Amino acid sequence: MSHRSRLAGFIIDCDTGDLEGAAAFWRAVLGDGRVRKPQGKYVKLDPQRGLHVEVQKVAHPSRVHLDIATDDIPAEVARLERLGARQVKALKNWTVMEAPTGHRFCVIRGRGASFEADARVWEDGA
Repeated sequence: MSHRSRLAGFIIDCDTGDLEGAAAFWRAVLGDGRVRKPQGKYVKLDPQRGLHVEVQKVAHPSRVHLDIATDDIPAEVARLERLGARQVKALKNWTVMEAPTGHRFCVIRGRGASFEADARVWEDGA
């Protein structure tokens, strides 16, 4: 058996009461001229074609984390644990992981043609 995964993008976690203001700052930093309204606790940015970036309102210290997309979340979590990561929390649609370096990241479901075209194939258990 095998599964696929790839870098999905970056999430800018902001411990703020002003999500629109935070998104406006990061839009200016990244050169994104498209103004988008928050969708719940997220504002999607479009700094460069093909790179997924969102500003997210959080209740923990601000930081940037990355998302890894996969077609099999349990298999990807197992692969990452073999590499030394640890599972922090399994949620309905994603899993929060922590690298041996202390960096948090998420494993999410991969979707779309770009995932199909760009994802790397991993042999499960290898």
